[in-house]
Amino acid sequence: MRIEDEIKQPIFRNEYQKAHINLIYTAGWLQLRQAAAFKPFGLTSPQFNILRILRGQHPLPATVALLIDRMLDKTSNASRIVDRLEEKKLVTRTVCPANRRAVDIRITKAGLELLDSIEETGILDSNENAPLNEDEMRQLNDLLDKMRTVE
Repeated sequence: MRIEDEIKQPIFRNEYQKAHINLIYTAGWLQLRQAAAFKPFGLTSPQFNILRILRGQHPLPATVALLIDRMLDKTSNASRIVDRLEEKKLVTRTVCPANRRAVDIRITKAGLELLDSIEETGILDSNENAPLNEDEMRQLNDLLDKMRTVE
């Protein structure tokens, strides 16, 4: 469905405004779909993101600062997310031996297994019924990367 129909706004100032609104709307739409996909696993999108970062670091530890730096949603509270993941026994926290003020965060075996089971479902990278083919997705990625070059 066209953005005009989705938000019931037939006229935009220009194509830049339309694209901006379309991008924000589509990002929200994707986030809702992702949240629904993670719900059966008892995870939120930011929790999943933290687990993936920790798996990328594994077996090395991560710090909260590293997690914040790599998170997709920079507004999320990484410390609280780690608290919840620790409650679920998906991560561990230990005092860093080299710097007693720092905390080492590691993914547990249960965390690794949960990621594997989520990824086995194919919910994140399924191209079934995808409206865009691989070349179009590559073009979209290139355009999104180009959009972020302006600061």
